[in-house]
This record gives sequence, C-alpha cells and structure tokens, in this order.
Amino acid sequence: MQILVERKPIGEIRVEALILAIFEGEKGFSLDAAELIDSGEVTCRPLELTLIHNPKGMATIRVLLAGAGRSEQFEPAQLSKLIGAAVRYLKSRSVKTIAFEMIAGRDGRDWASAAVEGAVLGSFEPDRYKTSGDKKSVESFALVAVEGMNEIEEGATRGRILAEAQNFARAMVNEPSNIKTPRAVAEAAVRMAAKYGLESEIFGREEMVQLGMGALLGVAQGSAEPPTFVIVRYSPSFEHSQVHLGLVGKGVTFDAGGISIKPAYGMQKMKNDMAGGAAVLGAMRAIAQLKPEIRVTAFIPCVENMPSGCAQRPGDIVTTMSGKTVEVVNTDAEGRLILADALAYARKQGCTHIVDVATLTDAITVALGHQRMGLFTNHDELRERVLRASEAEGERMWHMPLDEDYKEYLSSSFADLANVGPRFGGAVSAACFLKEFAAETPWVHLDIAGSAWLDDGRPHLCKGATGLPVKTLVRLAADWTD
Repeated sequence: MQILVERKPIGEIRVEALILAIFEGEKGFSLDAAELIDSGEVTCRPLELTLIHNPKGMATIRVLLAGAGRSEQFEPAQLSKLIGAAVRYLKSRSVKTIAFEMIAGRDGRDWASAAVEGAVLGSFEPDRYKTSGDKKSVESFALVAVEGMNEIEEGATRGRILAEAQNFARAMVNEPSNIKTPRAVAEAAVRMAAKYGLESEIFGREEMVQLGMGALLGVAQGSAEPPTFVIVRYSPSFEHSQVHLGLVGKGVTFDAGGISIKPAYGMQKMKNDMAGGAAVLGAMRAIAQLKPEIRVTAFIPCVENMPSGCAQRPGDIVTTMSGKTVEVVNTDAEGRLILADALAYARKQGCTHIVDVATLTDAITVALGHQRMGLFTNHDELRERVLRASEAEGERMWHMPLDEDYKEYLSSSFADLANVGPRFGGAVSAACFLKEFAAETPWVHLDIAGSAWLDDGRPHLCKGATGLPVKTLVRLAADWTD
C-alpha cells in the first residue's frame, strides 16, 4: 500500500473514497451531512459507517462518514480502530484508492501515525495460502492535511513502521506449523535482522546443552523438530545509557501439550503459541528503524511441544540454567519451562530490565477475557513504564497480583519447584514460577493468551493473530529516559 500526504483542498482530492470522521453533537464537516444526522440515519456512534456516492462539489467518487463518538473521548488509539474499520469496509467493496481528512485541532504527528497504523493493519488478510477467490487490496491511502498541521509526514512514516512490524508478527503467527518450525522461525529472524541492520545469533541443541538449559531441552525432546534459541540485538549509534532492555518471547511453534495432551477441539489454533516470540521479533523490526537510545536484545526460545516415545513425562525432574530443579507435573505447562531458561540467559547477558511476552495460561483469559493482557511484575517503576506505553498505544493491560504466598502453590516434595499449581489462580502461579528466574532483575511478565488471537474478525482487524503487544514494546524502548 502506498502512503501519501496531500496538502490541498478536500474538494480537489481525487480518490475512489474519502473518509470523514464525524463526532456526536458536532456539525460543520467538509460534507453537508446535516440532513442525515437530523433524520437519525447517521448517529455518529463509534465505528458507524455510512457510504455516500457522488457527493456534491467534491472530486471523490464516494465519501464514507465514519462515526467517532464523543470528541472529548477520542484518542489516537480510537482513530486507528476507526480507520482500520473504514479501510476494511471500503476494501470489501473493491475500493483501491482511499483518503482521510485529518481532524482539525489534533496534533499532526501522533494522529497521522494512528491513521496510517489503522489503514495498514486493516488492510492485512490471512489469505496467503488461498488459491482461489478475489483477493481485494488497497493500492493507496492518503492523509489530507488540515491547514496549519505539521509533522504529518513524520507521523505517517512512524505509523507505517509500527503497523508493518505488527503485521510481520501477525503473518508469522498465522503460518501453519508444518512450515513454521523452530528452525524456520530462526531463519526468518536472521533474515529480518540482516535487512534492518540488527545483530543475530542462533543457538542449537548443542549450545543449549553447554549452557545447561535443561528445562528448554526437556520440552523439546518430544519433537522430531530440533529447538532453536534466537537472539537479536539492537545497539544505538551513541550509547550513553546503562539501560539494557531484554525482550523475551515464548516461541512454541506448535503445542500439542506433550504427554499431557490437549483435547482435539481447537488444537489447530495452537500454532499461535509463539505469538509472544513473534511480537518480540516484530518489535525489534520497528526498533531498528526508529532507533531508540537504549540497548535492546530479544531472546526467543523456539520448540515444538509434542507427544512421542521421546517426550518428557509427568513426574520428570529437569535442571534449569539457573541451577533450580523443576518437577514437571504437567507437560502442557511448557511455556514457563522454556521461558525460565530464557530469562536466566537474559540476565547472564547483562539485561538491566526484562519484559517477557507469552501466551502462557488459559487462566488469564478466564480472568480478563479477550480485552486486556495480564501484567505481572516485581518492580513498580518498570510496571508504570509499560502501562504508560500500553495506554498510549491502545494495547490494554491490567496489573495482576504477585504476592509471595502464591509461591506455595508451586511447592514440590521432589524438586525446588513444581511447574504447575492447583486449579485456581493459574495465571498468578505461572507468573510466580517465572519470577523465580527473573530473580532481582526488574521484570514484567505479559500473559497475552486471551488477546493474541481473534476467533472472529472485528471491524478493524481480520480473524487470526492480532500482533499484540508490538507497539507497546516499541514505545517502551523509544520513550525510555533514565
């Protein structure tokens, strides 16, 4: 999709469709829609879309009135959703050239970024492997500048970078697991790193054995596909900060549950169990282009969790890289095992702050539904940094408890820890497990199991992977000040 900026009167914009955001209780739009509003046909409710053909006095073929709700409640994240919904609506009608009139009185850079993000995210489809049917696409999306509005080009560039990074993560998660093996993820990471000037390193089984990553190797041993450990590094041109941010992403390319096998219903979606790893790689892609002033390193342990004659058994005990031993009570609680070794390695590499991202527990979906990610932490300041970034990007999170007495759920008579606790508080006990391996390093754990995948499309996003929380991770790095 070509992204354009137009600086001429709205009536002269020649596109197949022009999007106008309209607010409740306000009039004076570029198009006279008073009659439609007064009749009640158009209410201006959020995401309400009304298409008008051949508007008088305008060069465009169509105008799409896009309801934006109350002006005082409208934020850039809402604009991104609105534009995404509008683009998907128009694309379904074979519209190929689209423009959006920027909203007067709104800062050019942030709002331009949000609009472009919405357009690029909304245009994405999970149809790579379809060989029939009409694959519709949008050729261009133009921002029409309002008089006196500056920094639109800068915002449009940022929006494209962020949205394309998120779509990179979405496409990776959507890949079928017969193609998206641990080795394939590693190869994709190396290609991405080379393209954007990042350093990369891949560990195989031999390096993991030497490092003592017994928990990661225990999960991997049931699969014919060998594990990989992906490391991608970004360093600023002029390093003046001592901060080294580590991003750790769960990379289970398919999760059958191991010997504790999952039910057959819905198992096809377990290709998305590497959504955390994909989000971290997507974030690194954008970070390389936006160039924050702190060091950032990504760590993605990649495995398949399969049942076989070689698979680890319930009751096995593994020794992690940190030296702690773990009784594997349930082999379907594999994510925390591979993350334990990844967290230990990130600490060994000198990361001063760590954020891990994982589709870790069904329990977080029970607690928060599909609307928010669960946030757990051992460090209040880092928590606030992450929450500020998430709110700014519209990727909503909720701070969950991590009280010390939850650790009792993980007690074992045979090892330092069990990998699962009792039924209740499952998301919390999983986070408590990870906390043991973050140790004293400031750390945030994001459980994205409820928000990484859409079973049904939304007006602004198609079915499948969401790519969350790529934008939060990027903003966290970009806005970091000591």
